[in-house]
Amino acid sequence: MTFDIDLKILNNSGLRKILIVGVVHGDEPQGEYFINEYLSLKRTGLKNSLYFIPRLNKNTTRTNFNGVDLNRNFPTKNWIKSDKDEYFGGACPASEPETKFLVKLLDKTAFDAILTIHAPYKIINYDGPAEALASHVSKILGYRVESDIGYPTPGSFGTYCGVERNIPTITVEIDENKAPVDLLERFVELFDYFGFKY
Repeated sequence: MTFDIDLKILNNSGLRKILIVGVVHGDEPQGEYFINEYLSLKRTGLKNSLYFIPRLNKNTTRTNFNGVDLNRNFPTKNWIKSDKDEYFGGACPASEPETKFLVKLLDKTAFDAILTIHAPYKIINYDGPAEALASHVSKILGYRVESDIGYPTPGSFGTYCGVERNIPTITVEIDENKAPVDLLERFVELFDYFGFKY
């Protein structure tokens, strides 16, 4: 078991800083594939800085190795101590090393936008001042925009970044029934948008 988290930065002197996070839930591995394939393209000349975390959660189930749903573990105003099931938010806010890593990164880096990649709802969810950005992401990926995921998410990354820190935050929920390779072209276009045009 290791908690080393890989952070790759393309163009660390860009005009804007965008954080892109894959595999918050260990059973949603597609984001790691999209990010690593994009990194293999070795893009140069980016206008912005892209901060990639290919895989936040090294476990292969929804929760991390401690049985905590990382997307319920952030120190938000709405964090609650919940039952120890697959949505367990931890013994206390930011109890997990993965969460602490992101909180520390956010404390030292002023991000202009954040994107996380989840599955399986085929929607673009957003938090904070991100409605226009969500609409643009929707045009690239072909998923509809939903401002509400449809169920409570206390302690979520979106609430922590978007609602409480006012950073435009996008959660992409991909179609888990499609092979990641079939979605790759659109994600390359999306990452290029953040790198060159946003």
